[in-house]
Amino acid sequence: MNLNDCTILYHGSNVQVEKPELRPSTHALDFGAGFYTTLNLEQAKNFASKVAEREHSSNAIVSVYKVDWEKLKSSLQGLWFESPTEKWLDFVSDNRNGKIVDSHYDFVFGPVANDTIFKTFIAYQNGVLSKKETIERLRVKKLYNQLVFKTAAAVEYLSFDRSFSVKV
Repeated sequence: MNLNDCTILYHGSNVQVEKPELRPSTHALDFGAGFYTTLNLEQAKNFASKVAEREHSSNAIVSVYKVDWEKLKSSLQGLWFESPTEKWLDFVSDNRNGKIVDSHYDFVFGPVANDTIFKTFIAYQNGVLSKKETIERLRVKKLYNQLVFKTAAAVEYLSFDRSFSVKV
């Protein structure tokens, strides 16, 4: 992935989030608890709509941030997955199964195990697909990414830029 020194990140919600907060998660997420962002605007818009629906809100808002990758990566402890690998699959599976309460990472970057790959992921978790078969199937899909800020120190690297509404 070719990233600029300062990159734009998006966060979808039903509210504008100027100052991200780290909150305990009520359900198992790919990379555990943290503040989830993405490089992909369409993914953030989709997520904002889903949150609005879930919260019975008419607001779907994408908050936009800037982050300096080089400073973040050189200053804090991170886990970086460029593509779906066995290590990524194990990490996501453990988080989704509640095996990892928290990790020692300040941030985690990698592919999203989203709705488009849900059936493949469930087949793996149920033992229908092997780890190798699952990775092969995932590599042919267009996977979005996510950057999760897991500590207050990591959140400090986010600079709020603006927000905008999305049609629900």
